[in-house]
Amino acid sequence: MESLPASPVSLVFLEETKKNPSNGDEYVSSAAANVPPTVVLTNSGDGPDKKEGVVPGVGPVYQERETWNRQMDFIMSCVAFAVGLGNVWRFPYLCYENGGGVFLIPYLLFVFVGGIPVFFLEISLGQFMKAGGINAWNIAPLFKGLGYASMVIVFFCNTYYIMVLAWGLYYLVKSFSSTLPWSTCDNEWNTPSCVETFQHQDCKNSSLANITITGNMTCAQLANASSPIVEFWENKVLDISSGLDEPGRLKWEILLCLMAAWVIVYFCVWKGVKSTGKVVYVTATFPYLALFILLVRGVTLPGAYDGIMYYISPDWSKLYQAKVWIDAGTQIFFSYAIGLGALTALGSYNRFDNDCHKDAFILAFINSGTSFFAGFVVFSTLGFMAAEQGVEISQVVKSGPGLAFIAYPKAVSLLPGSPLWAALFFIMLLLLGLDSQFVGVEGFVAGILDLFPVQHQHRYKREITLVICCLLCLIIGIPMVTQGGMYVFQLFDYYSASGMTLLWQAFWECVIVAWVYGADRYMDDIARMIGYRPFFWVKWCWLFVTPCVCMSIFLFHLITYKRLTYNNVYVYPWWGEVIGWFLALSSMLCIPLTFIYKLFRAKGSFAERWSYLTTPVWGAHHLKYMATPLAPGIDQLQSSISSRLAHDMSPP
Repeated sequence: MESLPASPVSLVFLEETKKNPSNGDEYVSSAAANVPPTVVLTNSGDGPDKKEGVVPGVGPVYQERETWNRQMDFIMSCVAFAVGLGNVWRFPYLCYENGGGVFLIPYLLFVFVGGIPVFFLEISLGQFMKAGGINAWNIAPLFKGLGYASMVIVFFCNTYYIMVLAWGLYYLVKSFSSTLPWSTCDNEWNTPSCVETFQHQDCKNSSLANITITGNMTCAQLANASSPIVEFWENKVLDISSGLDEPGRLKWEILLCLMAAWVIVYFCVWKGVKSTGKVVYVTATFPYLALFILLVRGVTLPGAYDGIMYYISPDWSKLYQAKVWIDAGTQIFFSYAIGLGALTALGSYNRFDNDCHKDAFILAFINSGTSFFAGFVVFSTLGFMAAEQGVEISQVVKSGPGLAFIAYPKAVSLLPGSPLWAALFFIMLLLLGLDSQFVGVEGFVAGILDLFPVQHQHRYKREITLVICCLLCLIIGIPMVTQGGMYVFQLFDYYSASGMTLLWQAFWECVIVAWVYGADRYMDDIARMIGYRPFFWVKWCWLFVTPCVCMSIFLFHLITYKRLTYNNVYVYPWWGEVIGWFLALSSMLCIPLTFIYKLFRAKGSFAERWSYLTTPVWGAHHLKYMATPLAPGIDQLQSSISSRLAHDMSPP
């Protein structure tokens, strides 16, 4: 791709931004909606007004943004955030459920029409605007509700996702014992129907179905017995109640694990990207080492080949089912961590001239490749588990927490030296979740801190904001460590950061950048950053393909909506669904409500309001990288600035 020559742009004089706490747009502003700024007045300290952070005639000035020590820090942080537990348990299960290897066809298609375009859009927007998930949408202030929506989603995600870390930490602690507690039936939480060995040679003879085989159980009863790992999960870890309306008592051991997880997250994030960029080298790489070790061990087990073939064998008839395509599209937006604002925050710490276009393709390959690789690890052990129990693989396949905390712990308990393998697996699980968690927290904190200009900054602003965030999430998460906590967890998981909210977010991101700001204009901005125009297909995806894909899947979700259930048995009460929809709408409504609020607060005709509120609010950093000699049209530009000043200064 050829380098783009520097295009002539006009000199932009920055007017004083009128402080309006109601809209939060306290950023160095530009009236020139069609050109990037080239000259920014800054306070050098030589003038009569030396008040820190305030530039006479310009307005609030923001602290210079941190940058990664090395570009690899950014790559590893994106890998840490986007590659998580969903890659290890959700993709393999969806691949199995939707036709095996044939699922890769719609999956890869959605990678190129949805995953990569929106992933690239978010990290490039953060890099261009040098702002987190909220202020990045100063590129079109009328739609700043997108930033608020992403903060709501990532806040909810941070609140419930860390529960997986708490459970993983609990299992890890329990792994340090000579006998794994979930491998035997002689514990206080076990029931009379608990049985350690399901397979029995005599049960292969159907005529002996009613003959007592082991203990007091017949072969027929043995088929309906429960495994010790299931009872450990349901009776010990969850101690689950009968429903959402019965919270029960607090699980103190899990609460302590939850508090420990938040302490770990705090110290991973408290110093910003300088510390985050170092931690991710451990948290993002060790899971790959652990996955490789587990794969090598898994493929050597009896039954592993059958498990792998069960995973990849294509069922071509599945391609004609809409559900396969919907699952593929939803998985892309889920696993790529799109719509949470965290990718935008990570991109904002890049150098302005970083080649984020190349990074997007590299990270997409790593993310999808990890999902596919994890499937071999999971199904090699599930194949062994099925062979050991003498059942079909479909009977041991579970999704979500069931795969992480039932099927896999059971598999490692059957291995020689099981405590070692269990510890290795749960360390991997903990690190996979930990890096996604603290990068999500970093994205949320970065978005909040971006709202405060220099003169409102405190020396320990990051530490204080982070403490408040962690404590608030911990308090909200306390109901999840009760006996009814799993029902609350599933509500958050299904509604607050579900496919619907992420698809809604991705749709509006594409529409605002491509149609409000302008796809060609944004392509030019990217070209000024990286030195060449991105692949043309990306622009067409932003304009047409990705919005259509997102809205189609979104509408399909609404049309085929079913009431939420737990384990396909417990149906949530109506008021539980109301809470769930409140969680979903709390983010989705941020976009239209902010749009209406800003539009009605502005002055003038509709066309004048639209023009004013879609004028980008530029940052001072654009000068450093984009300043060029004066160009024609300066008189017209100054007239535009004067009009905006008149709009700001006129009485309401």
